[in-house]
Amino acid sequence: MNRGSERDVDDDRALRREGRRLLRDSLRAQMFWVAMAVVAALTWTVAKLAVPILVAGAVDNGIVPNDSSEIVKYTLLIVVAGVFQGAGMGLRRYTAFRMSYRVETDLRARLFAHLQLLHFAFHDEAQTGQLMARANTDLYQITQWMTLGPISLSSVFILFGVMVVMLVASPVLALLALGALPLLNLVAARFSRRLAPVGLEQQEKLGDLSGVVAETVGGIRAVKGFGAEALQEHRLESEAEEVRAWSLKAARLRANFLPALDFLPALSLAAIIWYGGHQVLDGNLAVGDIIAFNLYIVMLIFPLRLAGQLVAQAARATAAAGRVSEVLRTDPEITSPPHGRPLTPEGRGELRFEDVRFRYGDGPLVLDGFDLTLHPGEAVALVGPTASGKTTVARLIPRFYDVEEGRVLLDGVDVRELQLDDVRRAVGIVFEDTFLFSDTVRNNIAFADPDAPVEQIRRAARLAGADFIDALPDGYDTVIGEFGYSLSGGQRQRIAIARAVLADPRVLILDDATSSVDPTKEHEIRAALREVMAGRTTIIIAHRPATIALADRVVLLDGGRVVDQGAHDELLTSSERYRHVLAQAAGVAPPDGEEPVGDGAAVEPAAGRGT
Repeated sequence: MNRGSERDVDDDRALRREGRRLLRDSLRAQMFWVAMAVVAALTWTVAKLAVPILVAGAVDNGIVPNDSSEIVKYTLLIVVAGVFQGAGMGLRRYTAFRMSYRVETDLRARLFAHLQLLHFAFHDEAQTGQLMARANTDLYQITQWMTLGPISLSSVFILFGVMVVMLVASPVLALLALGALPLLNLVAARFSRRLAPVGLEQQEKLGDLSGVVAETVGGIRAVKGFGAEALQEHRLESEAEEVRAWSLKAARLRANFLPALDFLPALSLAAIIWYGGHQVLDGNLAVGDIIAFNLYIVMLIFPLRLAGQLVAQAARATAAAGRVSEVLRTDPEITSPPHGRPLTPEGRGELRFEDVRFRYGDGPLVLDGFDLTLHPGEAVALVGPTASGKTTVARLIPRFYDVEEGRVLLDGVDVRELQLDDVRRAVGIVFEDTFLFSDTVRNNIAFADPDAPVEQIRRAARLAGADFIDALPDGYDTVIGEFGYSLSGGQRQRIAIARAVLADPRVLILDDATSSVDPTKEHEIRAALREVMAGRTTIIIAHRPATIALADRVVLLDGGRVVDQGAHDELLTSSERYRHVLAQAAGVAPPDGEEPVGDGAAVEPAAGRGT
């Protein structure tokens, strides 16, 4: 997703085109407020344009002939115009912020919901920093452009209104005063074309910068553990320098364009004084008209300056919207079928893998002709060397990924034919890398069922052997730190087991669920797991013999297929491969003459995909 400088011109154009489409669609959803913005802009414009005319009338009809009653009349009319001008401005600002905040909220909600729908393969490749940049920096750029919209609309009305009024009053003077506008339009178009790709690259670099920050904060323990603070600082400085370089490039483009916006009004004023002054001297033009023309030119200064800001912001917003649209247009590869079958309540959790073949992306096969049946209520341990496909087997059951060939059946039905929510509610997983939310212990356990009564939460914790919870400062109401790092690894895993137990799944997957437990305490967890596993189809992925012994059957994997199976004690006696795998897991060298297990051909991706 993050291509940065590798983008070509066609990619940039396509992305900006998608960005413009997203901005248009967002505005269509706010048509009522768009109409209100038009009304506010027209009200403000008419009142604004009326003031110079009223000033001219006061000069020519009141001040020059010394008529105090006319002066009072025009003064009151100017005050009334000011009231309408103020009301228009207030409504214009409210509609601007109301639209922009509504669009920002809607896009953020859409982006967040869509990110949760996207398949695991997308998240395996996407950089967290880039996604965070889209949800924050990019949406901010869109909001800024939306805020400028109603104000810019008023500026357009002012521009055309001034042109009409000046052409009616004196066509020649109007042409002299406004003759440079076409040239300004050409310069603005060129400025926009050059700024757009720079703005897109700037947004990409900001995403890369966010990525470094997110990785450093998320992996602060690894950074400190390896003394790599200086390395991360260098990475940040490098990305910040890239952001600075592209920001300066955008600043140079604006610096070359914006002076023209200040020079044009001065040139127009000079034309009015030169030509209009001669017309007044010749009696062809009133003094009030010259004053009105000057006021109109001054009135154009702000719209012209705003035009520069709008062009620059439009380039940034289009690039930002394109990057947001890039995520929203990514189709989830794993979804519920249109007419998905519900999972029958009488099912007991039978699992069958039939001739399954699977690979990650374009990589080598991880599973190649994998066949296995798990009977309802049976506990099966998957054992094998690194990259033999153990964790992959577990992740195919809840459809984190879909098989390339073959089938995975849950209670006799292909999981691809079932409603996705039903499948995932029926499967409880305890990962090796336990993730806990920055919330109370109670809410972490009740994550799958927030309305669960406290008795069920305590029962789940008891089954998981999480008796330490009562000793925490606030017991179940103790707020644990981000990722649960305020707890030990074993405590985190026991809370994760309790979370899975509370979900009451018919299939339980324990992916190295005791890896962080102190061996001296492991017997307590094993006792708890026996109670948790009772009556549930369970897959145990483990390396410790004591945990493997919890299973009714051990299945040995190698090269993406089943190479042996049986009871733990039986395999210890009969299978040299099995003994070798356990020796490797324990860090013991294989006996003399034994060859290492596994050909190393099927290597699973390292980014969170396990073994």
